[in-house]
Amino acid sequence: MRGPGLIITADDFGLHPSVNRAVELAHRDGVLAAASLMVGAPAAADAVARARACPRLRVGLHLVLADGRPLLPPAAIPDLVDDNGRFGAQTGSAMAREGMRFFCLPRVRRQLADEIRAQFAAFAATRLALDHVNAHKHFHLHPTVLGMIVDIGRGFGLRAVRLPREAGLPLWLRPWLALQRARLAAAGIAHNDYLVGMRRSGRFDSAALLRALHGLPRSGIGELYVHPALESGAVISPTMRGYRHADEFAALVSPRVAWACDCLRVQGFRFGGFCDLAARALPAAPLASRTPRSQ
Repeated sequence: MRGPGLIITADDFGLHPSVNRAVELAHRDGVLAAASLMVGAPAAADAVARARACPRLRVGLHLVLADGRPLLPPAAIPDLVDDNGRFGAQTGSAMAREGMRFFCLPRVRRQLADEIRAQFAAFAATRLALDHVNAHKHFHLHPTVLGMIVDIGRGFGLRAVRLPREAGLPLWLRPWLALQRARLAAAGIAHNDYLVGMRRSGRFDSAALLRALHGLPRSGIGELYVHPALESGAVISPTMRGYRHADEFAALVSPRVAWACDCLRVQGFRFGGFCDLAARALPAAPLASRTPRSQ
């Protein structure tokens, strides 16, 4: 087991200007080390500009395959989107139905690969270093999605993927997590050893963040992910009405949280992004603007 180390990541970078401002401030004035970029989101260009102004901020790709708009035109991926041109899966049951279609329908898999490739290519076009990859709603737990991420991502410098392995998750997720770990290991792709954030998604205020920091394992590389913004709830997204984005931002810039992280450093914890911690032992991978189509 490696570590101890901790990657503190903000998801949904690019979703809204308020998210982008919070990410920049939480990195400059707080404990945020990394952010996951939605390349097709409305404020993606602003997010990229802010990331370029923060050279120590580690930026990864937050693939959107559910609850959002695709990067490709809806006509190019008609089996993946609804009548409004959006990925419609937002709930567990809806995503499970989508997952069955990924397994069973070759034309759907081809469209899925095209969209994943387009999002990787859009990230490469930013010229930001690719720190990691994960998927909105953790859709990369699906074996078909993960396989495409690995196969397509190799040509775009993929070195690390989030492993959504958090204590207390339902038992039925364990086989999927074990499969994901085995496939990443076989592909030589780095990952975190454990995750903090799924069970408190959107509700990571200062008290919750302090409890999480005090309860971290003393070995292994962990990732703690949050959803900061300067505003909260439906202002950011209609599907995030209950999210307390502003509280999560306040936690990231809290002096008490900074002090807790300093205490962890004294205990031997390292902080940074995936490229600093989880992927340190892997050889550098070249960037590419395109990769052969998956079969």
